[in-house]
Amino acid sequence: MKRISRLYERILAFGAGLMMFLVFAIIFVNSMRRYTTGRSLEWGEELPIYLMIYGVMFGIGLAYLNDRHIRFALITDILPEDWTQKLYAATDIVTMVTGAALAWSGILFATRRPQIDASGLIGTARALAESTGLSWLEWIGRVGTWQSAVATGGVLLALAAFIRFLTRLQEIRAGVQDQAA
Repeated sequence: MKRISRLYERILAFGAGLMMFLVFAIIFVNSMRRYTTGRSLEWGEELPIYLMIYGVMFGIGLAYLNDRHIRFALITDILPEDWTQKLYAATDIVTMVTGAALAWSGILFATRRPQIDASGLIGTARALAESTGLSWLEWIGRVGTWQSAVATGGVLLALAAFIRFLTRLQEIRAGVQDQAA
């Protein structure tokens, strides 16, 4: 389980890091262009916002997987350790359900109006589609593409909670075996 957890952790960390790098790079290039030429990129204002949402979604999965998220510890601080671990396992189950509900909600949200244009991106997306002859590239300029970040985040969170739950069960079992020995 540790191998799977480490692999998933690396995927989430890479995704979050890549989104942060892209946001920084786009804002930097757009700022430099604005100050040197007086014009900014058509998509330079809107795309970083969408990428940041994806970055946050990778980040919530990573934080939950590493058990480094915000937690109200008032109750858990007064419980015995074995009860605390069981409560955390129950929280993992609730988080899995919440992640699945978030994914479903995101799917409904993104598919309800996928044809709406993202005003700052559609011009560039259409130009890219025309210049390459690949009409499917217009999806980059649609709002539904970027609204699907909520569904992606739900899946990432549910999977992180599932892996954390299995890891926690192993830790609970190992603790029981240590106490028996």
